[in-house]
Amino acid sequence: MRKMITHPGADELVYEIREIVEVANQIEKLGQEITWENIGDPINKGETIPDWIKGHVADALKEDATYAYSPTKGLLATREYIARERNLENGIQITADDILFFNGLGDAISKIYRSLHPEARVIGPNPAYPTHSSAEAAHARGKHLTYPLDPHSNWQPDLAKMEEVIIEYPEISGILLVNPDNPTGIVYSDENMKGIVALAKKYNLFIISDEIYSNLVFDGVEYKKLAQYIDDVSAIAMRGVSKEFPWPGGRCGWIEFYNRDKDPDFNKYCKSLIDAKMLEVCSTTLPQRLIPTIMQDERYFAFLRQRTAAYQSRAQRAAAILSDVPEISVQIPQGAFYMTAVFNDAVLNNKQTLPIQNKAVSELIEGLVDKDISLDKRFIYYLLGATGICVVPLQSGFNSTYNGFRFTLLEPNEEKFDQTIQKIKEALQLYLQSHVA
Repeated sequence: MRKMITHPGADELVYEIREIVEVANQIEKLGQEITWENIGDPINKGETIPDWIKGHVADALKEDATYAYSPTKGLLATREYIARERNLENGIQITADDILFFNGLGDAISKIYRSLHPEARVIGPNPAYPTHSSAEAAHARGKHLTYPLDPHSNWQPDLAKMEEVIIEYPEISGILLVNPDNPTGIVYSDENMKGIVALAKKYNLFIISDEIYSNLVFDGVEYKKLAQYIDDVSAIAMRGVSKEFPWPGGRCGWIEFYNRDKDPDFNKYCKSLIDAKMLEVCSTTLPQRLIPTIMQDERYFAFLRQRTAAYQSRAQRAAAILSDVPEISVQIPQGAFYMTAVFNDAVLNNKQTLPIQNKAVSELIEGLVDKDISLDKRFIYYLLGATGICVVPLQSGFNSTYNGFRFTLLEPNEEKFDQTIQKIKEALQLYLQSHVA
């Protein structure tokens, strides 16, 4: 080209969760049945939408207004409902004007990082949800800055190391939380939430809290949203319907601004997000229209409790099965619908293999592992080729320094779920014993 046309941060836009699908599709065409454990889509995994939710959707479709543009910020009645609900939680009080709708949180995430000053950075967790880490890294034209979540302390953040990174990189302007977390399923402790807010105050930072799983918290786990801790710190919380209703194809999410009036620069930043949305006109009307209707239905939270109970049960069973593999660390999650296994130090090497019966699949996998890839991705490829189970590696999938993998807790057929975890366990044992360094 006459001039370079590619953004310098384009190489940082990696989404392994879906990229591995291309490999799995090739393997499927070669005759290997695939068990999809890579992506958090409850519907594609077989969860069914209750008839009462479908009834609300059908009724809304009969209304002409559902087919119109919404206001740029989102439907006023829906934003007023969300603000009322948030204000009942005894946190920072907001109004409808503090809420901005997007076409899913992926859209919101893209806008949030794209609207930052080019030199402003946001530090996020390790492991990190890739939509956040990739978007932030692409914005900054460099590697995403992270603070570690400790796999041996129930994945809680190391605040001392977080502060070290904040001091080392004065361009850090914000702290990202995903709470409950993806990929680990942890809920940030009360102590750590207070500590993060204290760090934000100390260094004059804002906070982004992705709370997409906030209504999918397991029984017995104490959970409070950022608004209940924030005090006078500027912040953004992120919510949506894709995981909760669940309605991933509805592409409906929103952000909530806290303490816009406390900092002129933060207020200007929030206004830039609203102005950018004006250029797009608005977000999809139908799911916005249905949020108050569905959430106020007396059956809604019973439906959520039923789902989270199933995820919690599967997590406990998966942990029990995988406990027979001493070379990995597995923590039972506290929310969302994922589980993460981390390999112990020095148990992986580039000589380990799994037997693959299908010759064509074996040749494909051998070609993939012959490349310069992380050791956890190497195992994931062999697992995919040998068993057809598609999971996501931590290093390339979640911008992590840990070797490990994430799988979902979404399979509604409990027998099939247990069989899948059992197959993963057996594959792990065989792989780790195939070549001991």
